[in-house]
Amino acid sequence: MQNYTIIADLHTHTNASAHAYSTVTENAAAAARHGMRVMGTTDHGPSIPDSPHIWHFGNLKVLPEYIEGVRVLRGTEVNIIAGGKLDIPDSVLNSLDVVVASMHGGVMPDGNVEECTAAWLAVAANPHVTIIGHSGSPEFEYDYECVIPEFGKQGKAVEINEHSYRARPASAENCRKIAQICAKHRVPIVVDSDAHFHEYVGKHSRSLAMLGEINFPPELIVNGSMERMTGFFGARNVKI
Repeated sequence: MQNYTIIADLHTHTNASAHAYSTVTENAAAAARHGMRVMGTTDHGPSIPDSPHIWHFGNLKVLPEYIEGVRVLRGTEVNIIAGGKLDIPDSVLNSLDVVVASMHGGVMPDGNVEECTAAWLAVAANPHVTIIGHSGSPEFEYDYECVIPEFGKQGKAVEINEHSYRARPASAENCRKIAQICAKHRVPIVVDSDAHFHEYVGKHSRSLAMLGEINFPPELIVNGSMERMTGFFGARNVKI
């Protein structure tokens, strides 16, 4: 079984999203303790009822590049809404270092496989999106074989999300399928905590166990090395 090293956690939440419970500084300190060299701070877009105001994202420039010795990428978990549109305008997304795009119940209308596939294809084509967030939710199932290669062609990384094993346990089998298809088509992934409390930042044990079980190629894990991180984000003019 493969052993993996993860050096960055690119999807974390702060108490700016009221259903999360730590500050960005607490998250960064936990990231440092857990061996992370880079952390994305990615609170929910405004379609989530308790998300921060849109001004929050435009003002992330006030954060220093390093907190507690960890390189902090300023970002968001943007919500995908009907038709694959996003709930934060391009002018704001363009100012961010990392954009995770996700579907959430109560925001994205439940759809059939064809509708979700069309929405994900629109997201794949969006140049502002960096990471495809927790896309294994059964209520938003899509045609993986059709869409995942397109994610790769459009330069996205597909997320394997540790929080899904607690918050969305029905996603587990789909997450495995997604990882297997990413390996088959050589599509890069990231392994993220989606932490809503600081002690979960940098912890990915169940995701890594699953990847080990399927012998996932470590060279496809973007946040497995600084070299891969530098290449991936450098292509987006983001300094790591």
